[in-house]
Amino acid sequence: MGKTDDGATVVNEPQGSPGWYPANDNPRDKATFDFRVTVPEGKTALANGVLLGRRTRAGLTTWHWRENYPMAPYLATATNGDFEFKVSRTPAGLPVYDAVDPRTTGDNLAREPEIVAFFSDLYGPYPFAAVGGIVDLNPELGYALETQTKPNYARSREGTGPGLSTVVHELAHQWYGDAVTLTDWVDIWLHEGFATWSEWIWDERHDGPSAQETFDEVYAAGPEEEIWSFAPAAFDDPRLLFGDPVYERGALTLQALRQKVGDEDFFTILRRWYAEHRHGNVTTPQFIALSEAVSGQDLDRFFDVWLFEPGKPAPGSW
Repeated sequence: MGKTDDGATVVNEPQGSPGWYPANDNPRDKATFDFRVTVPEGKTALANGVLLGRRTRAGLTTWHWRENYPMAPYLATATNGDFEFKVSRTPAGLPVYDAVDPRTTGDNLAREPEIVAFFSDLYGPYPFAAVGGIVDLNPELGYALETQTKPNYARSREGTGPGLSTVVHELAHQWYGDAVTLTDWVDIWLHEGFATWSEWIWDERHDGPSAQETFDEVYAAGPEEEIWSFAPAAFDDPRLLFGDPVYERGALTLQALRQKVGDEDFFTILRRWYAEHRHGNVTTPQFIALSEAVSGQDLDRFFDVWLFEPGKPAPGSW
């Protein structure tokens, strides 16, 4: 949680929630949430889920939000301040809540309905009752977070709002990370690798480079590069939680799996992973077991090379 000149940006990953509300801050302890956030009249208060109402008395406005779907504590928000607040709906009828600091921009939030429809077709139905985004002008916030139903975005270095790839990444997390959530933080590649690969498949299906072309470009990094510095599912230093291998090598693992088992089985794995674990918690061994069950292949060596062994996987080793 960070104070801004007009309110606060509230992001918590991995363990910031107890700083502003009582919580058993464990991703396994999912719950539904009801928020009433009171701010000076004229300010906007954002929280997860659907807006149930707002009421002003004596110069104070209370915003009432409710998230009726299970949510890990670190995904909660109560971001507030001066925002241009817009409510719309997707073609499927989902409410869309967008809040953008008037000193920056949020142009790419307009593509949220398109992105949600794309991933709904690819992975399965959108898991929640609302969608949206928050773009706050917080100079101390150097990252975006997949806050459930309303990702929080920092402005870019150029002073503008989030790029399209960032919006794609954070909305992909609504499936993989928010609805399907890790059991222990060492498995964070199940969030970040999936969301990064989701950027690749978005580009592939929208006249950009194919996911395989992106794989080839990323894989070409020399063995001394940061991406190969540790195995994404076998580290014990919390300082590595958001390291390049978690994101990039995690995504490489998925594209390599796609090569290994073929598109039909690969996309079946992704859809079943979501369908079977929606609103629950997962582990890497569970993903390996599902991949083997769907493909009919023994993938122990494959996953050892990509997830558990340090160093750059050698060509032909998987």
